Amino acid sequence: MTDQTGTPPAALPELLEPDISDLRFALREGWRDFIAQPLYGAFFAAVYVAGGWLLILAFTIKGQVWWTLPAAAGFPILGPFIACGFYEISRRREAGEGMDFAAILGAIMRQKDRQIPSMAAVIVVFFLFWNFLSHMIFALFLGKTTMVNVSSSIAIFLTPEGLAMLAFGTVVGAVFATVLYALTVVSLPMLLDREVDFMTAMLTSFALVRDNPVVMLGWGAFIATILFVAMLPGFFGLFIALPVLGHATWHLYRRTVTWQ
Repeated sequence: MTDQTGTPPAALPELLEPDISDLRFALREGWRDFIAQPLYGAFFAAVYVAGGWLLILAFTIKGQVWWTLPAAAGFPILGPFIACGFYEISRRREAGEGMDFAAILGAIMRQKDRQIPSMAAVIVVFFLFWNFLSHMIFALFLGKTTMVNVSSSIAIFLTPEGLAMLAFGTVVGAVFATVLYALTVVSLPMLLDREVDFMTAMLTSFALVRDNPVVMLGWGAFIATILFVAMLPGFFGLFIALPVLGHATWHLYRRTVTWQ
């Protein structure tokens, strides 16, 4: 890693230039954290998995299964909420502090008086706007199409209009995901680690991705691929993917952001 920004003011972080070895290191340490504390990882992942099941159940009961696709595409946006638990576990292991469930939950709950709720609001707005936009895209391409058997068949999505909707929605969703990833990839662990305002954290995270697009966007694509594969078998793969990636994100933050 090399100094990328020069000497910053004392109150601001210094960004280091990540390379592939840093990504390997973060992933390796993330796996070690998961193996060392698997029950904590399973607990926080279970919250996310249960949310996925409830989401599908709600759409099924309402007879609107077709909305599962855009909702599932946006659902990982909420991942940083759960990731705070993983960050705290990794921080404690790094600092040599003991693991106590009440203390870990308490550390997370104490964030309500800091900047993380503001970041949470930004993430929720992204998620809600994406769901609104997905409804608009659906109406734009399929608004005049007869919705016969749409709740029990995917045939409507195999029509030219349906395929066009999926392609356009995928591109728009990718743009949303990329922007949000750039704003949050290191900002959330930074807020857990330091007393900084959420705008500074987001701008720092965005600058890291902007200045290192190949490595950081490659890391984002890797995360998206792993999460997509992990969600396929009834979300069960997330019991491993979420803890490992959550812990790895903490270590990537520690390898790319330093403080005077």
